[in-house]
Amino acid sequence: MVSLFWLPNLAKRHWNYLMDASTLDQVLAQLPEALAAYPQPLIDGLDEDSATPFRILIATILSLRTKDTLTATVTPRLFALAATPSALLALKEDYLAQLIYPVGFYRTKARSIRATCAQLLERYGGEVPNDLNELLTLPGVGRKTANLVLTKGFGLPGICVDTHVHRICNRWGYLQTKDPTATEFALRAKLPPPHWIALNGLLVTLGQNICHPTSPRCSICPVASFCAKVGVTRKR
Repeated sequence: MVSLFWLPNLAKRHWNYLMDASTLDQVLAQLPEALAAYPQPLIDGLDEDSATPFRILIATILSLRTKDTLTATVTPRLFALAATPSALLALKEDYLAQLIYPVGFYRTKARSIRATCAQLLERYGGEVPNDLNELLTLPGVGRKTANLVLTKGFGLPGICVDTHVHRICNRWGYLQTKDPTATEFALRAKLPPPHWIALNGLLVTLGQNICHPTSPRCSICPVASFCAKVGVTRKR
């Protein structure tokens, strides 16, 4: 039986409406068509030529704590000038920081990008590794970035979890986790593998446009009837 101490906004009679596997299948089957009209996440919107593991790696580093609309402006400008590890490493750190301004933490990211390029050249012959643990050794690369490179760059199994995926999985009642890392591991244990790669793009789109952190737009949400609304105290 599901523990109820963590559901302060749900009456106990509603505990059995928390999302189970079959309900999740229905939700994820409906979302692609329902969200098609909304702007897609940055990486999902890359064309085939741009969706290389290296470009996905750098674009994802740039996108951290930065709006996709801004990253989408900065990334082409950067790659037009330097699109390989050696070319990026050849840029002075201050100049690279100017090129990627005004993304968040642009100076720190410029330093991380150059350090990552140096590691790619020294350890991997300029190629991006297709192993999660190897990716996590690169400067500025966390689990979200590493999983996105694996799934979108290589088409390999992985679960990319950001704040949207973490929030929505818990809001639905599918998980009970405290942070994105815990959510990733819980999803690896519970989520059917066919959903792994698509989950991030769907929930990022849903989270950016409808299922906001505060006051979600439940009145227009295509899957509101399936949602337990855990932790939601105000909605539209």
